[in-house]
Amino acid sequence: MKFLDEAKVYVHSGAGGNGCIAFRREKFIEFGGPSGGDGGKGGDVIVEAVNGLNTLIDYRYQQHFKAAPGGNGMGKDRHGANGKDVVLKVPVGTQVYEENGETLLADFTRAGERVTLMKGGNGGFGNAYFKSSTNQAPRKANPGQPGEERTIRLRLKLIADAGIIGLPNAGKSTFLATVSAAKPKIADYPFTTLHPQLGVFEVDNREFVMADLPGLIEGAHEGVGLGDKFLGHTERCRVLLHLVDGTGEDAGADYKTVRAELEAYGQGLTDKPEIVALSKADALTPEAIKAQTAKLKKACKKTPLVLSSASGQGVKDVLRALFKVIDQARAHAADEPKSKEAAWQP
Repeated sequence: MKFLDEAKVYVHSGAGGNGCIAFRREKFIEFGGPSGGDGGKGGDVIVEAVNGLNTLIDYRYQQHFKAAPGGNGMGKDRHGANGKDVVLKVPVGTQVYEENGETLLADFTRAGERVTLMKGGNGGFGNAYFKSSTNQAPRKANPGQPGEERTIRLRLKLIADAGIIGLPNAGKSTFLATVSAAKPKIADYPFTTLHPQLGVFEVDNREFVMADLPGLIEGAHEGVGLGDKFLGHTERCRVLLHLVDGTGEDAGADYKTVRAELEAYGQGLTDKPEIVALSKADALTPEAIKAQTAKLKKACKKTPLVLSSASGQGVKDVLRALFKVIDQARAHAADEPKSKEAAWQP
């Protein structure tokens, strides 16, 4: 299935039904009079986060969604039927924006969350509503209110505990394949990962979710390579695992290149906790590992870990370091007051 993390959708809530003008005068009924019923309410536009979805691909093939209008009122005081709601089902982690892409309308972080994005129009009153002692035969009814329409943008940000970042061919996909059951594409050329991959990894009988993101290169924030559009998926991560290819010319320079792109992207990514690791240690001599580690330590101002996904060297140390940060972040989040389920209401 093709991965799609952005979609533009046109939505329209249903119009309310018209009120009815009717009179009733029947045999064996002593009093007749106005009997026009009210119109039904138009359908709402609802967005709901559900399990089982991990992409917005459904909205590539259908971009227009319109709720059903309410039924018109009828004689004998019969109320028009309410219009059927239209429900847009999205993956957990989806954000709903106005067409300008800047105004956030809703943010879904848990399955089952629902937001009524637009309400349907109310039905009009029938002439029975207007009867009174001074107006016993009203010939007046209201039309239903029109529905609302707007264009919205859906953006998916994967929810993962940890995100793997680094230059292309830094060993990100190999690491994910080693520690989880995920099967990302692995090859000896850059940009083998064209969209984010998720994997569940386990150590010490605990499980967490990790996201492998397409590689960044210098100038990614200006659209070079695959650009930085996938960095939005790291905004929800609790910790970043920065893999630096030990077989490169200068591990310190490679580290600074990626950090510069994170800073250019913004959104607080440079403030997130970061675990730095020198990868592909199995392809290096002890002297090369020592030299690259020294360069990397000077660039990141901390002692990097050393790992080899192929041989398993240092893999558990990296996972345990990630777990430590994730546990601290979860404990901190548990102490904060719970936010409201719906980020926005009409």
